[in-house]
Amino acid sequence: MGAMKTPGVYIVEKNAFSNSTVEVATAVPAFIGYTEKAANGNVSLLNKPFRISSMAEFHAYFGGTPKPEFIIADAAEGDVNPLVCGGKSYKVSRKGASFSLYYQMLLFFANGGGPCYIVSVGNYSADEIDGAKLSAGVDTLLKEQEPTMVLCPEAVALKDVDACAAVQQAMLTHCGYKMQNRIAIVDVFDGFKDRNDPTGDVVNNFREKIGSNYLDYATAYYPWVNTSIVQERDLCFENLDEAQLKPLLTAEIEKQPDAVKTVLTDLYAEDFASLDDVAKSSLHKTMIQVSPIYNAIIKEMCRQMNLLAPSAAMAGIYTMVDNTRGVWKAPANLSLNSVISPAVNLTNAEQEDLNVPLNGKALNAIRYFVGDGIKVWGARTLDGNSLDWRYINVRRTMIMLEESVKNAARAYVFEPNDASTWLNVRTMIQNFLNGIWKRGGLVGSTPDEAYSVHLGIGDTMTPEDILEGIMRVSVFVAISRPAEFIEITFQQKMQES
Repeated sequence: MGAMKTPGVYIVEKNAFSNSTVEVATAVPAFIGYTEKAANGNVSLLNKPFRISSMAEFHAYFGGTPKPEFIIADAAEGDVNPLVCGGKSYKVSRKGASFSLYYQMLLFFANGGGPCYIVSVGNYSADEIDGAKLSAGVDTLLKEQEPTMVLCPEAVALKDVDACAAVQQAMLTHCGYKMQNRIAIVDVFDGFKDRNDPTGDVVNNFREKIGSNYLDYATAYYPWVNTSIVQERDLCFENLDEAQLKPLLTAEIEKQPDAVKTVLTDLYAEDFASLDDVAKSSLHKTMIQVSPIYNAIIKEMCRQMNLLAPSAAMAGIYTMVDNTRGVWKAPANLSLNSVISPAVNLTNAEQEDLNVPLNGKALNAIRYFVGDGIKVWGARTLDGNSLDWRYINVRRTMIMLEESVKNAARAYVFEPNDASTWLNVRTMIQNFLNGIWKRGGLVGSTPDEAYSVHLGIGDTMTPEDILEGIMRVSVFVAISRPAEFIEITFQQKMQES
């Protein structure tokens, strides 16, 4: 208070407690990709990060599902899942750009996802997915402080592994160099293929192209997963080229009874595109019942649509674990929802190189265990050789601690750099860390074993630091690490009676 000059009674209030530190959010992913629309009323949301908390809000601001188009062509030798009709083999393949963000969002919320940010970089009218637009979408997050994860699932739909890697390197640079308060969850290009695929080892290609910068701010999962997001009822002949479909349908007519043959001949003579919605629905149900090849085509389209990269599912798992156990719990040994199977079944021997490679670029496995289902079986960053940042929960816990203390310490900027302020800062940080320790985030039987805060002249600062206006605080924490390997030793002993 100011100097007392007028006689009277003056009240002086003193703060008895230091400021508190508020724990920042840890599970707020940001998704970058293509959507049907991007508008909040009449305001465009194109290339603007926008926060949502449900699929209902996604529909309201970013629209619905894309309409996939497929083509039917003669199968070549080595094609996967060819369809046979009239003694010939056919291949069903996706036409145009493979927009998958909508389906990834469904997978995210199915696995426990919550609030997130969407960055729409374009709509479904685009002829192809543009890597430059995806990279630019990453940069729009520079002014957003809340996101803690960055995902770009559609990067794997780019034309080749180099284009995909360019987007993923932009994500790593954003997370590890520019922001340093979030991680990137990246996908393996062609991660549905086995490592022995004739086209090359997809895991080695990923490791070579991802580079070596800021790997402790990123994690990756292999293989892709077969999901149940898209149902067969969501697809019909409208997703196919009518001129390619009708010859296959008519080729089956000869196998039908005469009474059915006449009805189908007249039915297939219709112009499918000119039918109204009721007639289209009736025609689809009829063909499902009488045409094996049509049934097989629908199933194959559904299978291809449901083959998704796992990053969005893992973002949902991270959110669920953070909300139930805490960010310090490793997001592993957990089941995936809406997932039927991994695209590649891995053995223990095959996972060895994924988990502990010589270059340290570990990929976390998604595996099927008999009687136990599909599990996330790894919790490493891409910097697996670092004892500091090997585990993703350690990196994410440290980000949470750093951001929480940083935000709280802003209250003391320009305060006197003296012992009183130092005491308040030290007490504030210690109280926060004590709360984290009690919840299991820090390891130690006592607070002194779990953390320590150092601040003051002769400890962290010199008199020159005071003159330069610098307050230096050193915080030491013992973060919980997962028991990744459990060794149980059995030994026989002599009979004693």
